[in-house]
Amino acid sequence: MKRTNLFTKVNSQLSTCPLIPVNKVLKPCFLLSVLITFLLILSYGVEAAASTTKVTNIGAIIDGNSRTGKEEKTAMEIAVQNFNNISRNHKLSLHFKNPKGDPLQAAYAAEELIKEKKVKVIIGMDKWEEAALVANIGNQSQVPILSFAAPARTPILTSLRWPFLIRMASDGSEQMRCIAALVHSYNWKRVVVIYEDEVLGSEYGNLALLTEALQEVGSEIEYRLVLPPFSFLTDPIDVVQDELIKLQNQTEARVFIVLQSSLPMLTCIFGEAKKAGLVGNDTVWIVGNSITSFLDSVDNPVFSSMEGTLGIKTYYSSNSSYKRFEALFQKIFRSEYLNENDFQPGIQALRAYDSIGIITQAIEKLGSNITSPKMFLNSVLESDFTGLSGRIRFKDGMLSDSPTLRIVNVVGKKCKELDFWLPNCGFSDTLYVEQGKGRCRNNDGGKTTGGLSGPVIWPGDLNGRDPKGWAMPSEAKPLRIIVPRRTSFDKFVTFRIGEKRPVGFCVDLFDEVVKRLNYSIPPVFFEFDGQYGDMIEGVYNKTYDAAIGDITILAERAEYVEFTQPYAESGLSMIVPLETEDTTRIFLKPFNLKMWMVSSALFIYTMLIIWFLEHQTNPEFRGPRKYQFGTALWFTFSSLFFAQRERLYSNFTRVVVVAWLCVVFILTSSYTASLTSMLTVQRMKPNFSQFEKLKNDKLNVGCNNESFVQEYVRDVLGFDHDKIKVFNPENDYTTEFERNSIAAAFLELPYERLFLNQHCKSYSGTKATYRFGGLGFAFQKGSPFAADFSREILCLSEEGNITLLEEKWFAPSPECSTSATNNNVESLSLRSFKGIYIVFAAISTICFLLFLFRLLRNSRPHHEADGGHLTPRGKSGTKYFYNGEKTRVPRRASTFAQALDKDEWGSTKWEYVSNSDNLENNYGSPQAEIEMPKIPRHKDQR
Repeated sequence: MKRTNLFTKVNSQLSTCPLIPVNKVLKPCFLLSVLITFLLILSYGVEAAASTTKVTNIGAIIDGNSRTGKEEKTAMEIAVQNFNNISRNHKLSLHFKNPKGDPLQAAYAAEELIKEKKVKVIIGMDKWEEAALVANIGNQSQVPILSFAAPARTPILTSLRWPFLIRMASDGSEQMRCIAALVHSYNWKRVVVIYEDEVLGSEYGNLALLTEALQEVGSEIEYRLVLPPFSFLTDPIDVVQDELIKLQNQTEARVFIVLQSSLPMLTCIFGEAKKAGLVGNDTVWIVGNSITSFLDSVDNPVFSSMEGTLGIKTYYSSNSSYKRFEALFQKIFRSEYLNENDFQPGIQALRAYDSIGIITQAIEKLGSNITSPKMFLNSVLESDFTGLSGRIRFKDGMLSDSPTLRIVNVVGKKCKELDFWLPNCGFSDTLYVEQGKGRCRNNDGGKTTGGLSGPVIWPGDLNGRDPKGWAMPSEAKPLRIIVPRRTSFDKFVTFRIGEKRPVGFCVDLFDEVVKRLNYSIPPVFFEFDGQYGDMIEGVYNKTYDAAIGDITILAERAEYVEFTQPYAESGLSMIVPLETEDTTRIFLKPFNLKMWMVSSALFIYTMLIIWFLEHQTNPEFRGPRKYQFGTALWFTFSSLFFAQRERLYSNFTRVVVVAWLCVVFILTSSYTASLTSMLTVQRMKPNFSQFEKLKNDKLNVGCNNESFVQEYVRDVLGFDHDKIKVFNPENDYTTEFERNSIAAAFLELPYERLFLNQHCKSYSGTKATYRFGGLGFAFQKGSPFAADFSREILCLSEEGNITLLEEKWFAPSPECSTSATNNNVESLSLRSFKGIYIVFAAISTICFLLFLFRLLRNSRPHHEADGGHLTPRGKSGTKYFYNGEKTRVPRRASTFAQALDKDEWGSTKWEYVSNSDNLENNYGSPQAEIEMPKIPRHKDQR
């Protein structure tokens, strides 16, 4: 009954429902079934795709507690996220391990990553000690290791020892060269190196590189301040204070180079150094790249104590890729590390980002097939692209391109960027030197001085000048200057009774230099009674800051102190007494020997020329040979006094004689003037001109109290020790000379000049054959005062001020003033008359040749007929000469030889009547007549 009622009820309900068509019911059901099928297929495809996506595990060993580690972690996460977003079938998975600064923990972390996480590559390791241990693990497991650290010096056979190690960094050589170039550009000679020593002493390599780089530019490390690790110290402030006090007491250098330090230790160093006055005027602070990289993250108190510090920083380009990375990095880093003050990425963050890029590029090259470690390693080593940190390519397992470094200057709360440093150029204000867009000031790699393009903000207030990098003197701590109490000549420097300040030429020169400096030097003078070598020793051992006086610059002394430019020339000279010179042969002195010889030869040559030109036509030059040469000699000699009387017939002879008289006039005038000068001035000569005679004769010699002069005379010149007498005051020399105790005295050139200025009439000096370095001032090694004094001494010398000081202190005595002249008048040499001799010889020779040519032309043989020469008129052309009772008819010479000898038989009593008539008769002149010779009358026939 109930069933019937229930069924009836259901049916009644269904009967009351409206009827729906079948097609309207099936359409929604179909759409629903299609949607369910599509979702099932999609979910299956996703599961299938997920099952085919490859995941590469990457291990990262970094110190997550340090600022550098935090930046590296953030950068790697960004790089991995970027890759995973664009890669569909390959994903990267990062696994971090924190070694907490312990290399052994880093090695253990590497083993754990390889065994448990199955990593294919390990990156990180900011310390070389960690990288070396992890590299050993990588070799065993054949897992590539990308290290952010590199040793200061690349070990031998590194690629063979660690074939799976890839160094994403360069060694420290370029950074050390940059620091050395910076030191040299400002001419700082001494530096102090400060670094926080680690457990394994990793900074020793950089220290050795810095030492070599400084030596190449002429500087050196004077002091090393090595601090223990900050974590090992219970009271680091006291430790740093004690070390800084030691530093102040042991060195005057104020150029501090901080190679490596943790941030807490760096804060302590600068804080205590500023309290001790080591961060101020004329101090220089330079920090390395490892410190500069996190300077932007330090708090303001540290920045205030580092004002004016210079830093070395690796340069990277701020292109569009960097700016996108920077924006994302700041967003993530700010959200994860709220306690950090700055959110700018450093160079280590950029390298961490590029390390992931190296891995992703290798994966893309291999097509996600990185099962072979060696293929993966080779693919990594073949990387060549430009990343955020610069050019990425490897050679011998290390970045092949040297990093571009830049100098930064801590100003206020930030680092101001200054010059670039390029290895082959030096400092430049731009990177584009090769394209001609920049200025390279040091083409030798920074080995020349010049400084940065600036302007540089230095510690303290320097009024626009560069710091000296040295402990500058002050009223509380003046410059300690040692001065000799007794010198060879007190006009150089001396202490007067009752006065603390010395006087003399050297002191005045010191004061003039100090006036010209752009900084003050309050001095205090200390009197020293001892050898000059002991003075140099006092400056070398830092008992005194400088030594002034008549100090000779020697090579041995220059090894211990820094000398200035010499203000006076120095050399060894010999002083000997003068004696009156013998004037017996003074008439020969006007001309030297060579002049006499050449003049005599020219005299004989002139005599022969005159004889040759006159003896055929001039009866006064005829007769026997003796008579002919006697006449020629007499004529030439008498012409010296313009007293010649013989008549000349040849025009050639007249030309020669005129030229000869000009020569004679010049010679006689010069001879007379020189002889007059010699006779007027008293002739004095030294007893000895060569020291060898003194040595051979075993004579005593004297020298001043300078130890090196005595040793020089003994060891170099070879005098016996017992023959050397040492004197100090000036008067001792004259006294000993008068007593004949010494035959000569050896003095340095400045002393010799001063001595002769007072005793020029009695003594003479030889030329300084043996030279020394000159006289100068001495300063401590590395002192900047030496260079400044040298520059000002040169300026004073060029301006003539040193000459004025010499005239003030070294003025000669009245008898040796300007009226005194050199007693030794030099003989005239051939050089003075060479020109006129050559002209005269040329004139004489030309006349001789012309006459000879004419003679040869007229000496042609003529035909003889009937024993005589007949003219056309039939008259004889013979001229008759009468000689006593005989009349002889000479025949015409038929040859040149006969022409020279035809008068050999002639008598001195013959008289030649007419040469022109003779020539006319010989050639048949119609006017030829026979002329009888004129018979000379004797006195008794008149």
